[in-house]
Amino acid sequence: MTTPAPSAFQEAYVSGEPPWIIGEPQPAVIAAEAEGLLRGRVLDLGCGTGEHAVLLAERGYDVVGADSAPAALDRARAVAAAHGVAPEFVEADAMHPSELRGFDTVLDSALFHIFDGDDQARYVDALRDVVVDGGRVVLLGLAPGPAFGPEVTDDEIRTAFSRPGWTLEEIRESTYRGRVPDDDQAAKLGVPVGGHVDLPAWLALARRT
Repeated sequence: MTTPAPSAFQEAYVSGEPPWIIGEPQPAVIAAEAEGLLRGRVLDLGCGTGEHAVLLAERGYDVVGADSAPAALDRARAVAAAHGVAPEFVEADAMHPSELRGFDTVLDSALFHIFDGDDQARYVDALRDVVVDGGRVVLLGLAPGPAFGPEVTDDEIRTAFSRPGWTLEEIRESTYRGRVPDDDQAAKLGVPVGGHVDLPAWLALARRT
């Protein structure tokens, strides 16, 4: 797999409704917040249309949503306004997050898994400057299975977070909810086009050390 160009995501938001947009937060992220895994100042990196940043703002967090696609950020601001909250949304490159500093938690919902092996390492290195000492990355990524998108193995997560500055605390089985995009996937998954399906995923917790 080769990491998609950022322009591919901008085009996806402009031209249609990408299958990762489900109009609500991921159930796994809701559960992680309820468990107390997200703390302090939170960066929702690769925030897309902002459902997680909005959820956290509604629950009183100091949260910033960041994405490389301006079209996603426009939609995120509209979602936030509809919910009566105003988290900050910024355009940023996850590989070069120079303006993003001082976060206690980085929430990565379906970002890490789009990167190839080299970019996984570059991304984890870049996050060292984003997360405060003792802070945490909470990562949700699709696991190998009947998925209609990029996938990541638990070994790939372990390898990436074995780099200097990190301690991988836990990887657990989880789920990622997506929207069935086409007839081929509908037949494979037994869910109609446009329906939601919960797919195998990993939830990983990595501590900045």
